[in-house]
Amino acid sequence: MAHYATQEPIYALATPFYPSAIAVIRASGDGCISMFQPFFSGNLRKTASSVHGYISGEDGHRIDEVVVLKYEKGHGYTSEEAFEIMCHGSLPVIRSILLLLESIGMREALKGEFTYRAFMHGRMDLTEAEAVEEIVRSKTAKGSEKALERLSGSILAEADNAKNRILDILASLEVQLDYGEDEIPEDWIFPSGEIEAIRSRLLAIASTFRSSRLWTEGAVVVIAGRTNAGKSSLYNAILKENRAIVSPVEGTTRDYIETDAAIAGIPVRLFDTAGLRATDESVEAEGIRRTEALMEKADLIVYVMDPSSDDSAPSGKNILPVYSRLDLTGKHEGLSFSSITGEGLDSVLEAIAAHLTDGLEVLEGVPQIDSERQMRKLKEAASALFDAEKSQSFGYDVIAMYLQSALTSLGELTGEVTGEDVLERLFSSFCLGK
Repeated sequence: MAHYATQEPIYALATPFYPSAIAVIRASGDGCISMFQPFFSGNLRKTASSVHGYISGEDGHRIDEVVVLKYEKGHGYTSEEAFEIMCHGSLPVIRSILLLLESIGMREALKGEFTYRAFMHGRMDLTEAEAVEEIVRSKTAKGSEKALERLSGSILAEADNAKNRILDILASLEVQLDYGEDEIPEDWIFPSGEIEAIRSRLLAIASTFRSSRLWTEGAVVVIAGRTNAGKSSLYNAILKENRAIVSPVEGTTRDYIETDAAIAGIPVRLFDTAGLRATDESVEAEGIRRTEALMEKADLIVYVMDPSSDDSAPSGKNILPVYSRLDLTGKHEGLSFSSITGEGLDSVLEAIAAHLTDGLEVLEGVPQIDSERQMRKLKEAASALFDAEKSQSFGYDVIAMYLQSALTSLGELTGEVTGEDVLERLFSSFCLGK
């Protein structure tokens, strides 16, 4: 972590390196404003936080007309002295400004280094820092909404509440430890109800990991079936565009196509695949092999069947049988849809969402987590509380040891107690500029 633990000014492009109307370049660290001021026509020494002006290179030529946002120490994202440049999104302009910042003594930030500094300066705890990257990775509005809830400190508040309750128990226990056996003022009764309540709450939060991860990471949904069953028609109907070629000729789809979509707010990677049948044609056979490989990795297989055929869906928990051509054949037992009229499509989408969320517990009033690390620390704390209850016959010292272990796990959850290797792995997974 030595390369993160430095006070030297850093900079990074916070928006994609791609032509756009506006780009944002951020810098942070003691002295960064005075380093940049000689190359900016606006006066950043004034108290104004937003300053218009021109950036010039070391040779005096103008690079761009910009607006600079200034953050004094104790304010802004990192809580360090910092500024953000709003420049035109021209690639040569962006490159020239980045080169200027490098040449005047700033260092290009590492992945996640701005958020690392925010964490180190107490701007946020570790759960909130993880939520920053979760917002960036979110693929749907619901996923970003849940991440924003975590960024607002919902997990930190839960951890603090649990720690305070455990500390109260530990304080009452340590009164007993301060006396000799023949001096104990009164018998100490293990607070089983309170311990179980804390433990149950921690486990309830940990149990939200799988459902929360679905909303953020999404699922792989593969549309499969025989040739000419209506797979591509369903694919296009879900996307509401003619993305896949639809033809009465069998074997039109030789390879899979894929795209990102959202079904009932759930982000999915949706695949249309080659029709399954016996064939001697080498290209089509390779497409079928790839289809079968995709089906093995799919979270859900939507198996499309022509109701006039003798086809039947394979068995399996992740198989959703669907009949096509509802407008031609009429309703069929089970799910059916028409790509022409759209009838039945909503029912198919609802069934897909139901399959993807099947078995995922959603608890009202319980903040959701999207971090495997957080889930592990919550379970460790709950396990230590369980061990404390089971060790009542071994004496107060042993009970106190397990309660302290629970506190340590909760401290690691929020970052109060965290090894450098954990921080390095966590922040290095962030994108540049964060």
